[in-house]
Amino acid sequence: MKTTLAGEPRVVYSALVLCAVSIIHLTAQLIAPEGALANLTQIFLMPALAVVLLLATHRPRSKLVRWVLLALGCSWLGDMLPRFMTGDQAFLTMVGGFLLAQLCYLQALRPFWRRSVLGRPWWIFPYALGFGWLVVACAPHAGSLLIPVIIYGLALTLMALLSTGLGALAGTGGAIFFISDALIALRSFAGFEVPAHSFWIMLSYVVGQSMIVAAVLGHVRSTAQETNKGRV
Repeated sequence: MKTTLAGEPRVVYSALVLCAVSIIHLTAQLIAPEGALANLTQIFLMPALAVVLLLATHRPRSKLVRWVLLALGCSWLGDMLPRFMTGDQAFLTMVGGFLLAQLCYLQALRPFWRRSVLGRPWWIFPYALGFGWLVVACAPHAGSLLIPVIIYGLALTLMALLSTGLGALAGTGGAIFFISDALIALRSFAGFEVPAHSFWIMLSYVVGQSMIVAAVLGHVRSTAQETNKGRV
């Protein structure tokens, strides 16, 4: 039995909760990026997004949905666990959580690789250029963290490439997610910051992953419609 979309009002309510938590968090990032409200609301972002995906789909959920749920869970670990650590340990824990998230996304998106830009070499170039530029910018200051950062960067870049196989919405979300992590790397290793740097990191983080989830739900809907047509 194929995964279908749920249509109960609770899906709408969960989406409204996600929007509310996101707005509160982003506002806190503008006012007090290191404050208690910003720290507290950050750990609710990915769970709220996961609840939307859970409530919007019925059992049995497809592998795509299950892997994306795991990716959101690992992202939540990357948000939460570093709060109990300091220094390089905190940074490596964050990278580890998000590396697991990227690996889950890679598993989710792997079946769509033939439809992605991986089959069109010229479209790969901007992603490769972005990754290469980040490595060049961050390498002189990364020290012993360079190898973990490169490994994570490769996984992130491949995720962004594969996300295009799920359509323009997911591809845009993957690119925005890439930008979010690029801003983290530039601040951490190159000392580069823009005004309201943390706000832009979190905005692109939430928007990027939300767009991927929206694309997943769109795919679930189209699959369900095709299945229903086949039964008629």
